[in-house]
Amino acid sequence: MAETQYQTQKEAHPLLASRPPVTDPITYLTIIEYNLSEETLPILHEVLQDTELTATIGWDLIHLLLPLLPLSEDCLQDIATKGNPRECVLKVTEALRLLDFGGSSEESDEDEDGVEGSERRLKVLEVGLGESSTSPAFQRASVPPLPVLKFEVLLDVLATLYRRVKTKYPSRFLSTSLQAVLVAYNRANTHIEDLTLSAVKFVKTLSGTKRPHLPTRRSSGNLLRTRTGQSEPDPEAQSDAPSSEETDLVNRLLQSFLTHILEDYFLSLTSDDDVPGLSWASRLMEKYEPQRIPNKPNYQKYADRFAKDDDLTSRIAILGQIVALTQDLGLKYNELLRTVMDVEQEKRGVPGTEDEPPTSAADIPLSRTGALILIAAQDVKQELYASAKHDETSSIAIFPEHATILSNFVGTLGPQTVGLEPEALLDTILAFGLIAVENNNVGEPKDDESFAQYLQTISLISANTPSPSLRGHAHYLTTTVLRSHPHDLVRLTFIRDTLEHCPYENLKASAVSWLKGETLEANTSGAQTDDDQETNIFATPVAISTVAPYLWPDLSKQYTTDTKIEESWIQFRQELGFYVAALNFYYLLLRAGHLHDTLGIKDLHKTHHIQTQYLDVLKRAAGRFQKELAAGGGALVEGEEALEQAKADVGLLEKVVEWVEGGLGKL
Repeated sequence: MAETQYQTQKEAHPLLASRPPVTDPITYLTIIEYNLSEETLPILHEVLQDTELTATIGWDLIHLLLPLLPLSEDCLQDIATKGNPRECVLKVTEALRLLDFGGSSEESDEDEDGVEGSERRLKVLEVGLGESSTSPAFQRASVPPLPVLKFEVLLDVLATLYRRVKTKYPSRFLSTSLQAVLVAYNRANTHIEDLTLSAVKFVKTLSGTKRPHLPTRRSSGNLLRTRTGQSEPDPEAQSDAPSSEETDLVNRLLQSFLTHILEDYFLSLTSDDDVPGLSWASRLMEKYEPQRIPNKPNYQKYADRFAKDDDLTSRIAILGQIVALTQDLGLKYNELLRTVMDVEQEKRGVPGTEDEPPTSAADIPLSRTGALILIAAQDVKQELYASAKHDETSSIAIFPEHATILSNFVGTLGPQTVGLEPEALLDTILAFGLIAVENNNVGEPKDDESFAQYLQTISLISANTPSPSLRGHAHYLTTTVLRSHPHDLVRLTFIRDTLEHCPYENLKASAVSWLKGETLEANTSGAQTDDDQETNIFATPVAISTVAPYLWPDLSKQYTTDTKIEESWIQFRQELGFYVAALNFYYLLLRAGHLHDTLGIKDLHKTHHIQTQYLDVLKRAAGRFQKELAAGGGALVEGEEALEQAKADVGLLEKVVEWVEGGLGKL
């Protein structure tokens, strides 16, 4: 009796009692919208088992059901399997275009119930996991925000719909939807890993790839995924199968989509612990130059970090999935290389707009950055792992290929941005250079200007990037490539130009180290000639005399008593590293008595007025600063710690000047 009464009440519910033909479809949609709630979703799920009705109204329900996720997922899957697939594809595509991860009123209100929305999703997750479960593998994961759930479910729904659509031109649907997926993906700034895995799973499903999906690191995603019945056929199915050209077009769309997803994912990778991207450059250097690994207590090598840290191993796993999938889709190394080396400016879509569907596979560009990452993944794998198959040998030499990569990817917004590119991108670019020099694959620069341009770009990366590890790798690469040039005059010219024109003191300090290396090597026994004939210019007074005006410049006009002490202090702090490097090099020359005649050190000191225009000026400036600092340093620094550091910095300069003057006394 009770059961009969319940059934009677249920059938009297407006969602059941008003079903067509009692009302027309438009009226019935209005009734659904008015009565739709979490409590009525099971009834709507029952209603949607009516294939004819769902095919008529399903596509209009999508936007109503999305705010009720995850409870509404069964209903959305009903629509995916029974709704009109063409109309539903358009609605899902529209929902993706409107998806907002940035906190718009539509999304941030959490279904207009704030915290309650989160609690509802958390409750669903508890039920899905089993409330009594204590297994570590099934501990409650953090519930993703509603926009993330929407993205994941919409891609699942879209994949089901595409499998149902039978048309002669599937690329027309696919092109528009893939662009919408990218638009939504680009807007996200959290949960990038989960969104990337959803995008990869989507491509696998569409392409029919048999590789297993990489499980998401939060358990909610898979547990919430349900399937609610057999898919219905496309009511507007076309009997003509897609042509081979159309099949190629669809495949190319998926290839292009993956490269753009990879670009956005890879460039989103950040780290507070100096792990840019996949730290390819650091892991390569640990293998190539193990003696450079810091010998510090508790120092952990990059290779060990990527073997043990969950976040870092996840980066490798996601990249591996994408690399494997692009290979399954037939994306070849040589085509990736052509994309990377194309000197034409990469065409970018206008934000908020979408391109017309392409007419041929050749019209669909790959992401240049995505292609670069895919090539790097293959090249680095072969360098790091002995077990890797050498199917493809890196053909990227310093000249011209690596120089072209620098031109295409670094400083594209202007010279002032060199080294400020995403660290993951810079790590990738430097990895190519390290592989090339390790394999002695330098090549031939087109001319001296292109050689200097290459070194300038790499050296600016070493000066500007915030990452300490990348600065070190860029400096190593600059030094190695500079020393590779067979002509000493070209090497000297670059060093002089850096000292004369570079605005970065740390880079000028690097130039001092290049000069020091050249000088010591050229004046070693048996190394007095260059090109087997002429005397190496670094073994003559010419080299030191040429750079002296920029190495130990006239400072008398920079540090005067008329200049405000605050202005002099700013200048001093900026140049301190360069001053100390230049003074240390001078002290080395003064101590090397056997070089005094060879390099003309006595004449150098007199001719360039190093004592009066450089050393004496620095001593007076240091004395002025010390006096101010002794009085508390109010005009120069604030805080006790800053005051002590300032005193130490000035004291260091004074000590090095004292060494130099001691060496001068022995000339």
